[in-house]
Amino acid sequence: MEHYERQLEEARQYIAARDDFLVVSHVQPDGDAASSTVAVGWLLAQLGKTFCMINEGSVPQRLSYLWSYDRIVNYAEQPPQRQFQNVICVDCADFARVGKVGQLFAEGADVLNIDHHPTNDSYGSVNLIKADAAATAEILFDLLKRFEIEWSLDIAEAIYTGLLTDTGGFRYSNTTPKVMAAASELLQYGVKGHQLADHLLEQLTMPHVLLLTKALSRLSFAANNKIGWIYVTPEDMRETGAVNDDLEGLVNYPRNIEGVEVGILFKQIDNEAVKVSMRSGPGANVAEIAHSLGGGGHVRAAGCKVYGALDDVIKQVIERVKQAL
Repeated sequence: MEHYERQLEEARQYIAARDDFLVVSHVQPDGDAASSTVAVGWLLAQLGKTFCMINEGSVPQRLSYLWSYDRIVNYAEQPPQRQFQNVICVDCADFARVGKVGQLFAEGADVLNIDHHPTNDSYGSVNLIKADAAATAEILFDLLKRFEIEWSLDIAEAIYTGLLTDTGGFRYSNTTPKVMAAASELLQYGVKGHQLADHLLEQLTMPHVLLLTKALSRLSFAANNKIGWIYVTPEDMRETGAVNDDLEGLVNYPRNIEGVEVGILFKQIDNEAVKVSMRSGPGANVAEIAHSLGGGGHVRAAGCKVYGALDDVIKQVIERVKQAL
């Protein structure tokens, strides 16, 4: 805890002493990444700092209620024509996860790395890493307490969103007493927890359902049904009108089947690459599996990008998971 407290203070000093920030999270940002991005942006705004929030990939539309959602730039659409000396990375397990946005880092940029992934390689000039935190938003909850600022519904909603999504609606094993205490405090600022849970975790889009129908028709098993997987192709995405956001939660279907230790979603990007998402029970550490394949993540939720034809990638990954089991 003493080490974490020291990191919090170093992060506070980094932010207090600088201005003109680039705030970035990982490619194709999820709930925790997007909410952490706007949480840092909100903090900088309260401190009178200038900043630019950017990601490679669009932020899911379902998160449009977040403070300054529309200020998060999609690098693919309109990258800034300049570089930044002061960079704050949130929810990025390694430098590669920032994607093409890394081109906006000035040579020798000072990077504040705020993250909760156990595979984080401490690539920052200043590192604020807590591997047992449920979400990067939980770390930001602690960091913001170090500043003399008045909290509002805007920041409470952002932090709550990160906690809600990365704990699976406070159902995963990372839901600690500290997480629940933070959530309780955030509700006091007016956060409508039940509405956010319904909006983020319960409502389904029609493209999601159509994509799920196709994916489940290919449900396969290995290792005495301890491994279950599905896959989707670019053709599936086009035919259903699905976007990346509609892939959210698909991997849980094979994982939630009784007896399955590892559930996997293979998303074919093109003929040369496949995105692999893995979820596991207590019998497997998918972070180690993903890391061995060039990715990373958490013990129970991790992913990677594997190059090769879809069938070959499936065989390679399944064999690796078998070895781990």
